[in-house]
Amino acid sequence: MLARDPSPLPLPAESVPVAEAVHGNESYIALVWRRLKRSWTGMAGLCLVALLLVMAVFAEFLAPMDPKATDVAFAPPQLPAFHDKDGNFVARPRVYALADSADLDPVTFQPIVGPDYDHPRLLGFFVEGAPYKLLGFVPANRHFFASTDGQPAHFLGTDKFGRDVLSRAIYGSRVSLMIALTVVFIITVIGTSVGMISGYFGGKFDVWMQRFVELVLAFPQLPLYLALTTLIPVTAPTNVFLAFVIIVMSALGWAQMSREVRGKTLALARIDYVRAAMAVGATDRRIIMQHIFPNVMSHVIVAVTLAIPTVVLLESFLGFLGFAVKPPLISWGLMLQDTATYSVIGTYPWILSPVGFVLITVFAFNALGDGLRDAVDPY
Repeated sequence: MLARDPSPLPLPAESVPVAEAVHGNESYIALVWRRLKRSWTGMAGLCLVALLLVMAVFAEFLAPMDPKATDVAFAPPQLPAFHDKDGNFVARPRVYALADSADLDPVTFQPIVGPDYDHPRLLGFFVEGAPYKLLGFVPANRHFFASTDGQPAHFLGTDKFGRDVLSRAIYGSRVSLMIALTVVFIITVIGTSVGMISGYFGGKFDVWMQRFVELVLAFPQLPLYLALTTLIPVTAPTNVFLAFVIIVMSALGWAQMSREVRGKTLALARIDYVRAAMAVGATDRRIIMQHIFPNVMSHVIVAVTLAIPTVVLLESFLGFLGFAVKPPLISWGLMLQDTATYSVIGTYPWILSPVGFVLITVFAFNALGDGLRDAVDPY
């Protein structure tokens, strides 16, 4: 009698579960992406971040008006309407500008200001408007959504000079996000490099480096920001002032990143494969770049997404105080200078519209950072 082979017969290729086959060959990036897709807050943050970046890159196309064009000062928002003067529904959206009516106020005897229903301004997509250069060099005059006849349409009202708030906020996203991304990039490069080198070599170098890091962290940042930014004269060029602000933010922000990366490096330097690389004679540069750096990057990416909202809030605060961006540049913090008095806020609340853009940006990057943190380290 033949002996029976106890091992099971191999399954046909077509009967192998697809999920197991895909999971077996799944890369780390694909695994993180699969985990991120399970988090609705992380995906919402990712979509909002993508929209913010698109808005910053194509600000000229998305802005309905020229941000420097002036009109009626402190004009209220003109919301798109789908009705005519008789209240009948119309399919094409429109806005009604404010105009003086024939009726007089019984107290002040001034003409009552109200919507001008006799002269509606029709709205449309991809309409002609103020000329601009897309991406800085492509001449164009098409705007994503604006009035079809070229007349002003202030969806978020105007400021004290009659400039469109929505257009200025869209343009301001470019400067605010540029400052945040540049500062975080410099912080990440310096903090990651210092943290990995300090944690890997240890010894006296690590001791003295950490004392310097603690010295930087001990500075009260807000008074130091204000003191350093006042060193630039008011007549300095805008690009010089902006570069100085970026340098000051970066010089005071890299220490925390280096402290976190140093802690991760100290733990990784004791892992078996790093000790094995040391034993076979691998150079320090190869060990840092090939074994420690890839394992630190997951933490760095999450830290970056959580650091960007901090820089955006800091730029908005400094811009509100007048220490971040100078005209003719536009930023969200600079726009908030118009809200310095309570009377303006109470009478013209739409001036606070840039706060909404700041809140959306902070929520987007924080939600993306939380989703990435759970996807990178689900345990």
